[in-house]
Amino acid sequence: MNKDQQMASAILKHVGGKENVDNLTNCMTRVRIRAKDDTAVDKEGLKKIDGVMGVVEDDTWQIVVGPGTVNVVTAEIQKLIGEDNELSFEEKNARDAAARKERNKTPFKQFLRRLGNIFIPLIPGLVASGIINGVAQFLINYGLRTEDHTWLLLMTILGGGLFMYLAILVGWNTAKEFGGTPVLGAIAGMFIFNPALEQVTIFGEQLQPGRGGLFGVIFAAWLMVFFERTIRKVMPRSIDIIFTSLFTVLIVGALSIYAVMPVAGVLAEGITSGINSVLSIGGPLAGAVMAGFFLPLVMVGLHHGLTPIHLELINTFNFTTLLPILAMAGAGQVGAAIAIFIKTKNQRLRTIIKGGLPVGFLGIGEPLLYGVTLPLGRPFITASMGAAVGGAIQASFGTGALGIGVSGLSLTPLIAEGNYVQYLIGIAVAYSLGFLFTYLFGFKEEMAKGI
Repeated sequence: MNKDQQMASAILKHVGGKENVDNLTNCMTRVRIRAKDDTAVDKEGLKKIDGVMGVVEDDTWQIVVGPGTVNVVTAEIQKLIGEDNELSFEEKNARDAAARKERNKTPFKQFLRRLGNIFIPLIPGLVASGIINGVAQFLINYGLRTEDHTWLLLMTILGGGLFMYLAILVGWNTAKEFGGTPVLGAIAGMFIFNPALEQVTIFGEQLQPGRGGLFGVIFAAWLMVFFERTIRKVMPRSIDIIFTSLFTVLIVGALSIYAVMPVAGVLAEGITSGINSVLSIGGPLAGAVMAGFFLPLVMVGLHHGLTPIHLELINTFNFTTLLPILAMAGAGQVGAAIAIFIKTKNQRLRTIIKGGLPVGFLGIGEPLLYGVTLPLGRPFITASMGAAVGGAIQASFGTGALGIGVSGLSLTPLIAEGNYVQYLIGIAVAYSLGFLFTYLFGFKEEMAKGI
């Protein structure tokens, strides 16, 4: 049995065995397990497993094992559990929705968590496409032309494909998340972003394809789920397969034009202009507050709920100024971790830091967050202080990112308008001050005794 299999077996044991696993999935760094009985989960036992960097108890048990490892370990756990074929797709989603509602009564947190569930499966594609786009844009900024280099043109096509059809995938995942038929949600995305809509004039106004952005797609896909369920209740089973989906698509198609797109358009414009105004008026102070207080969202896994906001900012302004600011939160963690590594004699802590630093530089901060700064306490605060200064610098420069899905140094090729130096200055300051604050007054050796 190799190390990954040992970790998978230990995780399954401490969550109460395969009989206690209601649902299993993963994101970039965390194995996510929904337990049937939370009281059967041994949280302290999970924390002590070799390779586990932290455990978050939320609507799911989130076991932080780090990028790369998480995919292998999740697959090994799935092998141990076996396939669950007892429930239909709709029954599983209905069951999961009921469990989420019961366990989490906070509407705002539940809303962000739902958004996260919609976008988390898309992250690998967003990362790959974003990096390809960033590299291509970097080369174009330095003088290469797609007209002269076919391979560069193909890179822009390959990198831009996901973003061109993202609405379809978001619609699919939204319907799936709410327990409906995914393809109906995909149709909502296809319809709202269909370029042919600009040929249609209603009430003397030409329709604008994509109005409302991904917020509109999410709402329309949710309506697909709502009407599909409602119609199915009264539709005779003999004709259900034909008319339920037909009426659902027709009704939601009409509602999308007359209600969803106008309302979502106002919402999307309000959010994007609001963030733009906050950063314009608040400047460095706003950037400091956003970067300094971003880690609590990451702690409970709600940061993915900001994804549609980033994407809407890109859709409106061609880049998101919010992402470079929030990226400073991870940079502060890196600086703090280096300071602790230099000061501590605790070998376990040094080993955790050595494993977490490489991915920390690349923008994946959970290993350092759950394995180092958060358990120690005070370094979490000093890291956030360093992040706040970095966020203030990014806000003062107005640094924007052309894509999402990456952070840290990996975000550099995606920086808009060639402002790579400005971004790197900000991240260097966050590293430096995260280090300095932690080294001077954020860490004492006795803190490491419990690690």
